[in-house]
Amino acid sequence: MPRLLQEWVTRHAGRRPEATALVDGGRRVSYGELDLLSTRLARALQDAGCRRGDRVALLTPKSADAIAALLAIYKADAVYVPLDPASPASRLGKILDACESRVVLAAGSSAALVAEVLAQEGRDVAVGWLEDVRPSGLPAAFDLADVAALPATPLVAQNGPDDPAHILFTSGSTGAPKGVVITHANVIAFVRWAVRYFGLDASDRVSAHPPLHFDLSFLDIFGAHAAGGELHLVPADLSVLPNKLAEFIRASQLTQWFSVPSVLTYMARFDVVAPGDFPHLRRLLWCGEVLPTTTLIHWMKRLPHVAFTNLYGPTETTIASSYHTVLACPADPQAAVPIGTACGGEELLVLDAALQPVPQGAIGDLYIGGTGLARGYWRDEERTAAAFLAHPARPGERIYRTGDLARVGDHGLVYFLGRNDTQIKSRGYRIELGEIEAALHSLAGVDDCAVVALETGGFEGAAICAAYVAGEGAAVTPALLRRELGRLVPAYMLPARWRALDEFPRNANGKVDRRKLREMFAAETEAHAARTA
Repeated sequence: MPRLLQEWVTRHAGRRPEATALVDGGRRVSYGELDLLSTRLARALQDAGCRRGDRVALLTPKSADAIAALLAIYKADAVYVPLDPASPASRLGKILDACESRVVLAAGSSAALVAEVLAQEGRDVAVGWLEDVRPSGLPAAFDLADVAALPATPLVAQNGPDDPAHILFTSGSTGAPKGVVITHANVIAFVRWAVRYFGLDASDRVSAHPPLHFDLSFLDIFGAHAAGGELHLVPADLSVLPNKLAEFIRASQLTQWFSVPSVLTYMARFDVVAPGDFPHLRRLLWCGEVLPTTTLIHWMKRLPHVAFTNLYGPTETTIASSYHTVLACPADPQAAVPIGTACGGEELLVLDAALQPVPQGAIGDLYIGGTGLARGYWRDEERTAAAFLAHPARPGERIYRTGDLARVGDHGLVYFLGRNDTQIKSRGYRIELGEIEAALHSLAGVDDCAVVALETGGFEGAAICAAYVAGEGAAVTPALLRRELGRLVPAYMLPARWRALDEFPRNANGKVDRRKLREMFAAETEAHAARTA
C-alpha cells in the first residue's frame, strides 16, 4: 500500500512506463512521462525555495501539465492548494494570504488573473509557469523550458501519511473562505476502498469531469492511477453542451463517468442519451447534491448495462463517506434515493442534541466518523473544535458535525433530508449564504441585504435569492449589484433572483425573517410560472 499519493504513478511508471496515464484532448501522456515531468517540476519547486510543508497554489485550468504539477507538489513535500481560475482576484488573494503560499503554479491562460492577484497589496509570491514561454512583464521562478533541463532522479520523500496533502478552501460564513486540511492517509484510505468496491483495474478509462478545486476530482485522478487505468480530462466548456458531453463519453469509450447530479439532469433534459448508449460504460457515479429520482429513472432505463451509485460526503470527510448502488430502476419517481451506508473505514451517525442515536425513522443530525476525517480547518482552532467533536462512544476518536439532517430507514440505509443551517448546494458547489451576504453588504449603495435559497428540485439544486434595501438616493439595480458582486465572489455564488425592499420583514426578536423572505421569492416564482404557462 502506498504511503503517499504520488507513489501510485511512480509504481506504474516502473512496471508499465508506456501505458497511458492520462488523455488531454489529442495529447496522451504515459505513466513514465507523467512521473518524469512531475519529478522535474518538484525539483524546480525546491530550487524556488519550497520546503517541506510549504503551501503551493495551482492556478490553471485542468490539463495534463496541471496533473503533473499536482504530483510535483506532493513530491516536493509541499501542500497542494488548488485555486479556481473562475474566481475573482480578491477572493484568490484572500486564499493566498491565508495559506501563505510560497509559490503559485500557473498557465498562460491565467496570466491576467495572476497579474491582478499579485498586484493586490504588493504580494510577493514566486510564479512557476506551466508552459515553455513565460508571459512578459510578470514574475517567474521558472517555466517548463527550465524544468526540462533539471535532473529526473527520484526525490526522497520526507512526508508521511499523516502529513497534509492539500488544503481545499470552501465558502465561509464570515465572508472569508475556510481551508480544509486533508492528509495523504485520508485520500489513500478512500481510494483503496473505491478501487476494491468498484473493481477498478488497468482496463478502466475514467472521466475527469470536475474542476481541480473540487474535491470530487481526487477520486477521478487517484482512482484511475491507483488502478493503473487511463484518466480522460473532460474539457470545461463541454459542461454547457450536453450533446458534446455524450459524444465525449462515446468517443473516449469511458468505463466510468462521475459528475454532479446537475450535469446528469442537464443531459437528461436534452435527451442526449440513447437506449443502449455508451456500450463501454460500466459504472456511473454522482455526488455533491441530490439527484432527482426522475433523472435517475431516465438514465437507468436507457443504460440497463450500467451500475449506478450515489456517493455522499462533505469536503471535511474526504471525497465521500457513504454509498448506495441502486439495484433496480425506481418505480416511483417521488421515492427518495438513500445516501446508503458508510464506505469502508467510515461511520455514519444520526444523533440528537445530546449526541445520542435517534430511533429508526426519526430525524436527527448527521455526523461522520472514521478514516476520512480531515485534520480540521487551516489555522482555525475555534472553528475546528466546533465542527470536529469527541466521539460519544469511543474515547480518543472524533466525529464531524455535517450540518445535514438525516434519518435511518429500512435495512439501515441513511436518507439525507437537507441542511439545518444556511449552507446550500447549488450546481454541485457547497455555498455559505453568509459569504454572499458579507460581499453584498460591502457594496456601495446597499443599506441592508439578506440572501436566502429556494430548493428548485431541478437542475440548479438551490436557487440563490437576494433581497436588498438601497441607501437613500442610491441608484442601485439588480444588474448593477450582480456586476459588482461578480468582482467579489465566483459566478456560481451569484444570486439568480433579486428583490428591492423598502425594509425587511422582522421576527419577534427583531431579526430578519428569512422564512418570510423565502415565501416572498417562492410566491414570485409561482406567479411568474403561471404567467408564462
